[in-house]
Amino acid sequence: MDTLLRVNGLSKKYGSRQALDSVSFSVGPGKIIGLLGANGSGKSTLMQIIAGLTPAASGEIAVMGKPLGKGTKSLISYMPDRPMTESWMKVRDAVAFYNDFYADFDGSKAREMLSFMNLDERSAVSSLSKGMNERLQLTLALSRNVNLYLLDEPIGGVDPVARDKILDAIVRFYSEESSLIVCTHLVRDMERIFDEVMFLKDGRITLHEEVENLRIKHGRSVDDMFKEVFGE
Repeated sequence: MDTLLRVNGLSKKYGSRQALDSVSFSVGPGKIIGLLGANGSGKSTLMQIIAGLTPAASGEIAVMGKPLGKGTKSLISYMPDRPMTESWMKVRDAVAFYNDFYADFDGSKAREMLSFMNLDERSAVSSLSKGMNERLQLTLALSRNVNLYLLDEPIGGVDPVARDKILDAIVRFYSEESSLIVCTHLVRDMERIFDEVMFLKDGRITLHEEVENLRIKHGRSVDDMFKEVFGE
Protein backbone atom coordinates (compact mmCIF):
# COMPACT_ATOMS: atom_id res chain seq x y z
CA MET A 1 0.00 0.00 0.00
CA ASP A 2 1.40 3.39 -1.07
CA THR A 3 -0.49 5.39 1.55
CA LEU A 4 -0.37 4.28 5.17
CA LEU A 5 -2.04 7.37 6.66
CA ARG A 6 -4.30 9.87 4.89
CA VAL A 7 -5.54 13.03 6.63
CA ASN A 8 -8.00 15.21 4.72
CA GLY A 9 -9.44 18.59 5.74
CA LEU A 10 -8.95 18.11 9.48
CA SER A 11 -10.13 21.00 11.67
CA LYS A 12 -10.47 21.41 15.43
CA LYS A 13 -11.48 24.33 17.66
CA TYR A 14 -11.13 24.88 21.40
CA GLY A 15 -13.62 27.65 22.14
CA SER A 16 -12.69 30.49 19.80
CA ARG A 17 -9.15 29.17 19.21
CA GLN A 18 -8.60 27.33 15.92
CA ALA A 19 -6.20 24.52 16.90
CA LEU A 20 -6.22 22.87 13.45
CA ASP A 21 -7.36 24.49 10.21
CA SER A 22 -8.08 22.18 7.22
CA VAL A 23 -5.00 20.01 7.69
CA SER A 24 -4.37 17.54 4.85
CA PHE A 25 -1.41 15.22 4.22
CA SER A 26 -0.54 11.60 3.51
CA VAL A 27 2.22 9.32 4.78
CA GLY A 28 3.69 6.29 3.03
CA PRO A 29 5.23 3.23 4.72
CA GLY A 30 8.83 3.06 5.90
CA LYS A 31 9.14 6.72 6.92
CA ILE A 32 10.21 8.59 10.05
CA ILE A 33 8.45 11.95 9.88
CA GLY A 34 9.09 14.96 12.06
CA LEU A 35 5.97 16.93 12.97
CA LEU A 36 7.54 20.25 13.86
CA GLY A 37 6.13 23.41 15.32
CA ALA A 38 6.31 25.84 18.21
CA ASN A 39 4.43 25.18 21.45
CA GLY A 40 0.71 25.71 20.86
CA SER A 41 0.94 25.12 17.11
CA GLY A 42 -1.50 22.16 17.22
CA LYS A 43 0.99 19.27 17.13
CA SER A 44 -0.33 17.37 20.17
CA THR A 45 -3.95 17.97 19.11
CA LEU A 46 -3.21 16.47 15.68
CA MET A 47 -1.50 13.44 17.23
CA GLN A 48 -4.38 12.87 19.68
CA ILE A 49 -6.96 13.02 16.88
CA ILE A 50 -5.00 10.51 14.75
CA ALA A 51 -4.66 8.28 17.84
CA GLY A 52 -8.44 8.36 18.23
CA LEU A 53 -8.36 10.11 21.62
CA THR A 54 -9.85 13.45 20.61
CA PRO A 55 -12.64 14.00 18.05
CA ALA A 56 -12.09 16.39 15.14
CA ALA A 57 -14.67 19.06 14.28
CA SER A 58 -14.44 18.12 10.61
CA GLY A 59 -12.28 16.15 8.21
CA GLU A 60 -11.40 12.52 7.53
CA ILE A 61 -8.61 10.16 8.55
CA ALA A 62 -7.83 6.75 7.09
CA VAL A 63 -5.17 4.29 8.26
CA MET A 64 -4.28 1.49 5.84
CA GLY A 65 -7.38 2.52 3.89
CA LYS A 66 -9.66 2.10 6.92
CA PRO A 67 -11.61 5.07 8.34
CA LEU A 68 -10.42 6.07 11.81
CA GLY A 69 -12.37 4.13 14.46
CA LYS A 70 -12.39 0.81 16.31
CA GLY A 71 -10.93 -0.93 13.27
CA THR A 72 -7.79 1.25 13.35
CA LYS A 73 -7.00 0.99 17.09
CA SER A 74 -4.81 -2.05 16.45
CA LEU A 75 -2.91 -0.23 13.68
CA ILE A 76 -1.65 2.68 15.81
CA SER A 77 0.66 2.93 18.83
CA TYR A 78 0.68 6.29 20.61
CA MET A 79 3.26 7.57 23.08
CA PRO A 80 1.82 10.70 24.75
CA ASP A 81 4.00 13.42 26.27
CA ARG A 82 3.00 12.21 29.74
CA PRO A 83 3.88 8.72 31.09
CA MET A 84 1.26 5.98 30.64
CA THR A 85 2.62 4.05 33.62
CA GLU A 86 1.63 4.16 37.31
CA SER A 87 4.08 5.13 40.07
CA TRP A 88 3.51 1.85 41.99
CA MET A 89 4.76 -0.23 39.06
CA LYS A 90 8.12 -1.79 38.55
CA VAL A 91 9.44 -1.81 34.97
CA ARG A 92 8.36 -5.45 34.57
CA ASP A 93 4.82 -4.53 35.76
CA ALA A 94 4.60 -1.87 33.05
CA VAL A 95 5.66 -4.43 30.43
CA ALA A 96 3.16 -6.98 31.79
CA PHE A 97 0.38 -4.35 31.72
CA TYR A 98 1.02 -3.58 28.04
CA ASN A 99 1.34 -7.29 27.27
CA ASP A 100 -2.10 -7.93 28.82
CA PHE A 101 -3.71 -4.87 27.27
CA TYR A 102 -2.45 -5.15 23.68
CA ALA A 103 -2.70 -8.36 21.68
CA ASP A 104 -0.01 -7.03 19.32
CA PHE A 105 2.56 -6.46 22.11
CA ASP A 106 5.87 -8.24 21.45
CA GLY A 107 7.38 -9.30 24.79
CA SER A 108 10.69 -10.46 23.30
CA LYS A 109 11.12 -7.13 21.49
CA ALA A 110 10.36 -5.32 24.76
CA ARG A 111 13.05 -7.28 26.59
CA GLU A 112 15.55 -6.60 23.82
CA MET A 113 14.73 -2.90 23.98
CA LEU A 114 15.00 -2.80 27.79
CA SER A 115 18.48 -4.30 27.48
CA PHE A 116 19.46 -1.78 24.78
CA MET A 117 18.07 1.05 26.93
CA ASN A 118 19.95 -0.18 30.03
CA LEU A 119 16.72 -0.53 31.98
CA ASP A 120 16.41 -3.08 34.81
CA GLU A 121 13.04 -4.88 34.93
CA ARG A 122 13.22 -4.83 38.75
CA SER A 123 13.50 -1.02 38.98
CA ALA A 124 10.58 0.92 40.40
CA VAL A 125 9.06 3.31 37.87
CA SER A 126 8.98 6.02 40.58
CA SER A 127 12.78 5.76 40.96
CA LEU A 128 13.54 6.30 37.25
CA SER A 129 15.10 9.56 36.08
CA LYS A 130 13.22 11.53 33.42
CA GLY A 131 15.55 10.15 30.75
CA MET A 132 15.06 6.55 31.93
CA ASN A 133 11.30 7.04 32.10
CA GLU A 134 11.28 8.35 28.50
CA ARG A 135 13.23 5.23 27.47
CA LEU A 136 10.66 3.04 29.19
CA GLN A 137 7.71 4.81 27.53
CA LEU A 138 9.40 4.45 24.14
CA THR A 139 10.05 0.76 24.79
CA LEU A 140 6.37 0.19 25.56
CA ALA A 141 5.18 2.13 22.49
CA LEU A 142 7.61 0.56 19.99
CA SER A 143 7.12 -3.00 21.30
CA ARG A 144 3.67 -3.12 19.76
CA ASN A 145 3.60 -4.58 16.23
CA VAL A 146 1.53 -1.93 14.43
CA ASN A 147 1.61 0.09 11.21
CA LEU A 148 1.80 3.60 12.62
CA TYR A 149 3.69 4.90 15.66
CA LEU A 150 2.95 8.36 17.09
CA LEU A 151 5.54 9.76 19.50
CA ASP A 152 4.75 13.05 21.26
CA GLU A 153 7.93 14.83 22.46
CA PRO A 154 9.93 11.63 23.11
CA ILE A 155 13.06 13.53 24.21
CA GLY A 156 11.44 16.50 25.97
CA GLY A 157 13.46 17.50 29.05
CA VAL A 158 15.96 14.65 28.59
CA ASP A 159 19.72 15.13 28.86
CA PRO A 160 21.84 14.90 25.64
CA VAL A 161 23.26 11.42 26.40
CA ALA A 162 19.78 9.98 26.94
CA ARG A 163 18.57 11.76 23.80
CA ASP A 164 21.11 9.96 21.63
CA LYS A 165 20.14 6.61 23.15
CA ILE A 166 16.45 7.26 22.47
CA LEU A 167 17.11 8.33 18.86
CA ASP A 168 19.30 5.28 18.25
CA ALA A 169 16.51 3.07 19.63
CA ILE A 170 13.89 4.66 17.38
CA VAL A 171 15.98 3.98 14.27
CA ARG A 172 16.95 0.47 15.36
CA PHE A 173 13.60 -0.85 16.58
CA TYR A 174 10.92 0.57 14.33
CA SER A 175 9.76 -1.65 11.47
CA GLU A 176 10.47 -0.45 7.93
CA GLU A 177 7.00 -1.62 6.88
CA SER A 178 5.50 0.86 9.33
CA SER A 179 5.89 4.62 9.71
CA LEU A 180 6.59 6.81 12.66
CA ILE A 181 5.45 10.40 13.26
CA VAL A 182 7.50 12.24 15.88
CA CYS A 183 6.16 15.46 17.33
CA THR A 184 8.95 17.71 18.65
CA HIS A 185 10.27 21.24 18.94
CA LEU A 186 13.85 19.97 19.54
CA VAL A 187 14.64 19.98 15.83
CA ARG A 188 18.44 20.16 15.93
CA ASP A 189 18.67 17.09 18.16
CA MET A 190 16.26 14.98 16.13
CA GLU A 191 16.62 15.94 12.48
CA ARG A 192 19.24 13.23 11.81
CA ILE A 193 16.57 10.52 12.03
CA PHE A 194 13.89 12.18 9.87
CA ASP A 195 13.06 11.11 6.30
CA GLU A 196 10.40 13.81 5.97
CA VAL A 197 9.33 16.87 7.95
CA MET A 198 6.03 18.70 8.29
CA PHE A 199 5.90 22.23 9.67
CA LEU A 200 2.69 23.00 11.57
CA LYS A 201 2.09 26.69 12.19
CA ASP A 202 -1.12 28.29 13.48
CA GLY A 203 -2.96 25.01 12.91
CA ARG A 204 -1.88 24.63 9.27
CA ILE A 205 0.73 22.51 7.49
CA THR A 206 3.00 25.12 5.91
CA LEU A 207 5.60 22.66 4.60
CA HIS A 208 5.75 18.89 3.98
CA GLU A 209 8.97 17.81 2.32
CA GLU A 210 11.56 15.04 2.20
CA VAL A 211 14.57 16.13 4.26
CA GLU A 212 17.03 15.40 1.45
CA ASN A 213 15.02 17.51 -1.01
CA LEU A 214 14.85 20.30 1.54
CA ARG A 215 18.63 20.38 1.89
CA ILE A 216 19.19 20.25 -1.88
CA LYS A 217 16.50 22.82 -2.67
CA HIS A 218 17.31 25.33 0.08
CA GLY A 219 20.89 24.42 0.99
CA ARG A 220 20.06 24.56 4.68
CA SER A 221 19.42 22.21 7.57
CA VAL A 222 15.91 21.48 8.84
CA ASP A 223 16.84 23.31 12.05
CA ASP A 224 17.81 26.47 10.12
CA MET A 225 14.54 26.33 8.17
CA PHE A 226 12.61 25.81 11.40
CA LYS A 227 14.21 28.83 13.05
CA GLU A 228 13.39 30.95 10.01
CA VAL A 229 9.74 29.89 9.90
CA PHE A 230 9.07 29.89 13.64
CA GLY A 231 11.45 32.64 14.71
CA GLU A 232 13.31 30.53 17.27
